[in-house]
This record gives sequence, C-alpha cells and structure tokens, in this order.
Amino acid sequence: MTLPVEADWHVDAGGWLVGCARVASPNHDSRPAGEAIRLIVIHAISLPPGQFGGDAVVEFFTNRLDPAAHPYFATIAGQRVSAHFFIRRDGAVTQFVSCHERAWHAGMSCWRGRERCNDFSLGIELEGADHTDFAVAQYRTLNRLLAALQRHSPGAAIAGHADIAPGRKTDPGPHFDWSRVVSLQRAPLG
Repeated sequence: MTLPVEADWHVDAGGWLVGCARVASPNHDSRPAGEAIRLIVIHAISLPPGQFGGDAVVEFFTNRLDPAAHPYFATIAGQRVSAHFFIRRDGAVTQFVSCHERAWHAGMSCWRGRERCNDFSLGIELEGADHTDFAVAQYRTLNRLLAALQRHSPGAAIAGHADIAPGRKTDPGPHFDWSRVVSLQRAPLG
C-alpha cells in the first residue's frame, strides 16, 4: 500500500521519509564509511514491461515476484534489485531502503569519473516506460521528494539512469520531461 505525498516531508534520523509508506527491501547493504550522498538517480520501471498498476514492482524489490506469473518475470528471476523510492502513476510513493543505506539500483555505472554509483546515490523509480509519458501526479510527487532529499543531502545532483549507464540503460526515457523537474541540479551528461 502507498500513501499520498505530504507537504511537510523530511528525512528522519533513521533515513526514512516522514509521511511516506514503507516496505522494507532486503536488497541493500551499508554504504562505504563516510560516503556522502552526491547524486540522485531517476529511473523508470514497469512490470510486466509497459504495464502499470499492480504489485509486481513491490514484489520484485522484496524478492517475492512469482516467475510463473508472467513470461517476463522468469527472465528476471533471481535478480536482487531495489531502489530507495518508487512513485506510482497516481503519485503515491513507497520507500524501500533507508537513505542511509545503499540500495541496489544503479548497477554498473559511472558519474563524473566515479564508478559504483550505488555507493553515493539515492535511487528513485518512476512507474513508467520509454514509450509512455509520465503522469502529472508523478512530477508533482517527484519534485516534492527531490526537495526533501536535497534538504537532507545538500548539493546532491540529479541524473537519469541513462546518464550514468549510457548504452546499457535508457531510463527514465525520452518521454521524461526534465523541464518539469523544479529543483533541478541535473548532472551534466557523460
């Protein structure tokens, strides 16, 4: 279950966003000692691909996705993936991993000459796909979330998954409108 965004969002001492639904993912570990958040990565996901709604993304991030429920699910069975946040089409948001922990969202990645972006980033998944526009409610929630995260981690830049894993990833995709991201401190491409 997800809850709507509240105006007074902030990250508490445990790294959890106050006012946000929580579903703990086992797919995380500790960041390297002393590593600060320098980057926020925006992703897009839909399971099955191109289909929205349902609990498949939550089940995927919590290792409960039934590989027999859809042919695509069998191709990702056994993958251990998570993100810090997931924003649904209606703007509802769920947090899976504390901001103090390392979620497994970026994979092989590089930003400003540094590899292993999971070490110093937060991951936000938007329910979406390369061929579909994102919903107004998602941009509204994303902007409120980014504002809270940038208060928690001042100076954190924003990049798309495609920016840190070019040639390997395309998300958030060509239908993501970067001009709608209000608190934009977007990292330069490459």
